[in-house]
Amino acid sequence: MARLCSLSQAIEENLRDGDSVALEGFTHLIPYAAGHEIIRQGRKNLFLIRMTPDIIYDQLIGAGAARGMKFSWGGNPGVGSLHRFRDAVENQWPRPLEIEEHSHAAMANAYEAGAANLPFAVLRGYIGADLPKVNANIRNITCPFTGEVLAAVPSIRPDVSVIHAQRADRQGNVLIEGIVGVQKEAVLAAKRSIVTVEEIVDELNPPSPNSVVLPSWAINSVVHVPGGAFPSYAHGYYKRSNSFYIAWDRIARERDSFQAWLNQNVMNGGPEDFSRHIGHAA
Repeated sequence: MARLCSLSQAIEENLRDGDSVALEGFTHLIPYAAGHEIIRQGRKNLFLIRMTPDIIYDQLIGAGAARGMKFSWGGNPGVGSLHRFRDAVENQWPRPLEIEEHSHAAMANAYEAGAANLPFAVLRGYIGADLPKVNANIRNITCPFTGEVLAAVPSIRPDVSVIHAQRADRQGNVLIEGIVGVQKEAVLAAKRSIVTVEEIVDELNPPSPNSVVLPSWAINSVVHVPGGAFPSYAHGYYKRSNSFYIAWDRIARERDSFQAWLNQNVMNGGPEDFSRHIGHAA
């Protein structure tokens, strides 16, 4: 059953050096506060997994926390490149980064397979694409019933999945509303999971028609971190900070400016710093 605890306790108890870790959230509810705590605790040699790695993975990579990354698109959405990601791939700074690139469809199906405790996912995909030429984890399989040749990829089963959500009750059940992405599947596929939330409430009702409720038994740690998805947005709580995404291009472009930002805002910060972003309903 989920344990309500502090963010530092949740990371310390669930995330170890060398783990594969997924911080999911599709534009919405990206767990930035948790990512910062991973950096502060000095976790190393992590294999990062995320459908759309953006700024939070740029920060983790630039901090030297990552040995590799599995993904389907990487960039600063609406702005341009991830400079710390590029520096790691092109110049091996601050360390070399192994990359495994997939399509969105393959990543989503691989999470589904992991959540179902299956060894691989099957999909109609990669037809005419070049990714199978550079990714040995994209293979073909023949349907035993129709003879159709399909794509197959290993299931995604992270050691740890981390997501942000709107609310949790005091028993540790979690409610997600709005754009959900693959958060549900990421949690169900993981060996251990951490959920940061905007609020702890007595009851989750009434959920909206498109909401998802994750049961307490599927989660290890629930943490109250108001504003913990900033600069992404939390539906019903605060808007996406487009200005921060634009500013990140300048901050991350050079190693010195990135390091100065990291020291000031992450190493000398804490999860309580995110609370100033609440109260501006999207």
